[in-house]
Amino acid sequence: MWRRTVLVAATGTLLVSCASTHPSAPPRPVRATKRVRTGAPGPQHETARRTRTAHRAAAAHRWGLPTPPLPAPAPPHAKKTMAPRAGFEVRGQKALGLPPVFTGIPTRDKVVFLTIDDGAEKDPTFLSMMKELNIPYTAFLTDDEIKDDYGYFRTAQRLGAPLANHTLHHRYLPALSYAEQKREICGMQDIMAKQYGKRPTLLRPPYGNYNQDTLKAAKSCGITYVPIWESEAFIGKMDYRDDWNVHAGDIILTHFRGRSEWNGTMRDMMRSLIKYLNARGFAIARLQDYLP
Repeated sequence: MWRRTVLVAATGTLLVSCASTHPSAPPRPVRATKRVRTGAPGPQHETARRTRTAHRAAAAHRWGLPTPPLPAPAPPHAKKTMAPRAGFEVRGQKALGLPPVFTGIPTRDKVVFLTIDDGAEKDPTFLSMMKELNIPYTAFLTDDEIKDDYGYFRTAQRLGAPLANHTLHHRYLPALSYAEQKREICGMQDIMAKQYGKRPTLLRPPYGNYNQDTLKAAKSCGITYVPIWESEAFIGKMDYRDDWNVHAGDIILTHFRGRSEWNGTMRDMMRSLIKYLNARGFAIARLQDYLP
């Protein structure tokens, strides 16, 4: 088992002169622009900033948080090419051009990326919470768990959540043939295209398990990346893959689960996670903003 568990306490412009086009006219010199200091932001800017801060604080209070989630920085302009995490490659990874498997994004930004799997629990108030608190996440969906209410995830998508592939039936893929794995992955691509209007480019294999056939099938189905996870969030605790801490660029996993599986709700889980990340100075950023 890779898990290690920690309990979490409830914390210039260059101005070019237009020279005459007459051949006898001497060229006019290029004059540099003069920088003008604009001074401190005006009162309207400060009023807007205070209003945003007040709205964020009010939203946090409504959802039972002492402080709002830390805001993520602007995403990078240049995106780094993703490579497989060392030790997570398969035979022929580079030669076959297979999608990379990784557990985090290389970045100096103090951000993590939230991903939510399966789709069993469909609590409308959770979607409201995530929208009001402006928390980005990616939903990795399994058809067996969402087919009773595709509409719930249309709402999530409309509110800004990217939807990704977690296979049709959540089977242990390495035990399946290539053809069977392709049906699991491509079949879910078809469902996603029909229900949500696009075929995902991200796949998470169930349980984080895969082999060469998985990645070959994924590539044939239009998958570009295979992000798994570095840590997993529960109510009141975190499980870690490698050590006992959170790091810049970590991908965090949690699940669409409710009281039947957790001693609480998804809202409880998010409160726990936000307090944990705030105490360590981390913001939640959108995974897709850091991928090429």
